[in-house]
Amino acid sequence: MRTKQLKWLSYLSSLVMFLATLGGSVVTKTESGLGCGNQWPLCNGKFIPAHTVASMIEYSHRAISGAAGLLALGTFVAFWLYRKNRRDLQLYSLLALIFVMVQAFMGAMAVVYPTNSAVMALHFGFSLIAFASSIMLVFGIREDEVRQTKNVVLPIASVSKGFRNLTWFATVYTYIVVYIGAYVSHTDSAGGCSGWPLCNGRIIPELSGGVGIAFAHRVAAGMLFLVIAVLGHFAYRKHPNNREIRLLGVAATVLVIVQVFTGAGIVFTLYNYHVYLFTSLAHMVVVAALFGVLCYMSVRTWQLSRPPSRRQDSDLK
Repeated sequence: MRTKQLKWLSYLSSLVMFLATLGGSVVTKTESGLGCGNQWPLCNGKFIPAHTVASMIEYSHRAISGAAGLLALGTFVAFWLYRKNRRDLQLYSLLALIFVMVQAFMGAMAVVYPTNSAVMALHFGFSLIAFASSIMLVFGIREDEVRQTKNVVLPIASVSKGFRNLTWFATVYTYIVVYIGAYVSHTDSAGGCSGWPLCNGRIIPELSGGVGIAFAHRVAAGMLFLVIAVLGHFAYRKHPNNREIRLLGVAATVLVIVQVFTGAGIVFTLYNYHVYLFTSLAHMVVVAALFGVLCYMSVRTWQLSRPPSRRQDSDLK
């Protein structure tokens, strides 16, 4: 299978994976999780559900998630057969397959055996890892195509272990913030803090119930902004000879800024359901993109922080 065919396969897989992740958020925001009752894979005892909004939303999400699983499987097989020299691409396809299956299993169990909010928040986290893995696969195969078709030698300037560790910390911390945000949604705590940037008119509100959960997310998100800003600064200023790292740093910085504004938009549109649904989904899209960029950046900084004598050709293609 040619590089161009693998590229389009990775594009399609990433798109469907994104739609599955987005669909999960739509199910949560519209409270359609039990639109098919406590049955899986049937929907209220039928293969084709009744035409209610909740059942159609839930059933559509199931169908897209199933398609994402099949595409992840096909992508995994294709890359393991036709990119034996690219261990990184094989790993990305494997991670996408594993986590799309895990999140699908958790979604099914949540329907049949309703669980608590803490566990359900992990469902979104696992789907995000699957999407990020598919994004890394897209970046990697595009890089491969550029190298082959244009005969371009991509920059291999080293990065320091300190910058590598900062990138890893930012990626892990982003995932933690995402989990807290998902927990806010699953506990219906979004309205715990009214107003922005103050919470209920106070710098530090009463930390109980939904207020405490919403405020914890705000604090974590504020710290995330600072972490990504520092990461973007060092990526751009300390790596003038590595265009890839600089672009990734700029992309992460822009996305975290947009993330702040979409988060504020959620607060201001909380009592306008249709606008709130749009702003909350936009917030999720931005966070997913940010996490995907940081995951790929984590892999590249690991590759580029290794001594030149230990770098494999497969790491640099």
